[in-house]
Amino acid sequence: MQELWKLLTSPRHLIFFEAAARLGSFTRAATELNVQQPAVSAAIRQMEESLGVKLFLRAHRSVTLTPAGERLFADVSVALERILASARAVHQRGQNDHVTMSASTAFAYYWMVPRLEAFHDAHPGIDLRLQTSDRDPDLDAEDISLGIRRGYGDWADCHAALIAREVIYPIASPQVMAAAVNLKTVPNLLHERLIHLEEPVRERPTWSDWFAHHDLSDRTPKAGLRLNDYALVLQAAMAGEGFAFGWRHVTERLIDQGLLAARKEWAWETGAGFYLVWSKRNRLIPQAERVRDWLIAQAEA
Repeated sequence: MQELWKLLTSPRHLIFFEAAARLGSFTRAATELNVQQPAVSAAIRQMEESLGVKLFLRAHRSVTLTPAGERLFADVSVALERILASARAVHQRGQNDHVTMSASTAFAYYWMVPRLEAFHDAHPGIDLRLQTSDRDPDLDAEDISLGIRRGYGDWADCHAALIAREVIYPIASPQVMAAAVNLKTVPNLLHERLIHLEEPVRERPTWSDWFAHHDLSDRTPKAGLRLNDYALVLQAAMAGEGFAFGWRHVTERLIDQGLLAARKEWAWETGAGFYLVWSKRNRLIPQAERVRDWLIAQAEA
C-alpha cells in the first residue's frame, strides 16, 4: 500500500481518473463529482507525473485515453465497482434494517396485501415496506431489496424466482358476464365492451395479442375504456364497465369472493411469468432473505 500511495499520491485521484475516462471529459467528470474542473485536471496531472506516463490525450472539448490510460482504466473501473458494491452492502446492513419490496399497484394490493397478516404472524420483527411503481425500478440504484417483474426469469442484473406463470382469461363483473347471453365462442367477445390496459412503460400483452392467440388476428377488438394501471382496470371491471384481462394470480381471490366472473376455459398461458427478483451485485440483508424465502414458499403453496 505504501508503494500505491507513492505512485498515485492520493486514492482520491483514482475517482477523478475513472470519471474522466468513462465520460471522456474533465468538465463532465467535475460536474458528476461536484468539484471544479481545475481540480480534476490537477489530479490527473499529478497522477501522470507520479506514474511517469501520459494517461490522456487532450483535445479542445474532450479527452481520450492513451494505451497506458486504457490499461489503468480497465482495472480501476472493475476495482471501484467492487468497492461500491461492498460499500452499498455495508451501508444497507448498517443503516437499513427494513425490507423494501417494489411491485405494481395491482400486485401489491390484490396479491400481497391479502397475505400480509400471515407474513406478520410468521415474521413479526421484520419491517416490510411495499413500494408501488409504474415501471421496473433499478434495484441497486434505488436501494430496493426485492421486486416483482414480468418476463422470463433471465435478467442479467438480478436473481429471479417464479411467483406465478402468466395466465390470462376474460373477466367481468358477474352482472356483465350474465348479461352477455351470446358469449358462446371467443369471436363473440369482439362485440362486447372491452377495457384496455395501456401501461406507459411496462410491456404487457393486449387484447389484440389475446385474440391472435385464439386465431383471430384479422379482427380488430372493439374500442372501449382505456386505462394505464391494472388496478384501475380491475376496479372498472368490478364496476361493470365491460370485459378486462384477468391475470390469474391477481384475480383468483376476486373471483372466489364473487366480485368478478371469468371465462377460464379461454385461458391463454403466454410462456412468461411474474418473478420475484433481487440483485446479483448486492447481497440481501438477513431480513430480506427471510422475506424472499417466505414469498417463494407462498408461491409454491
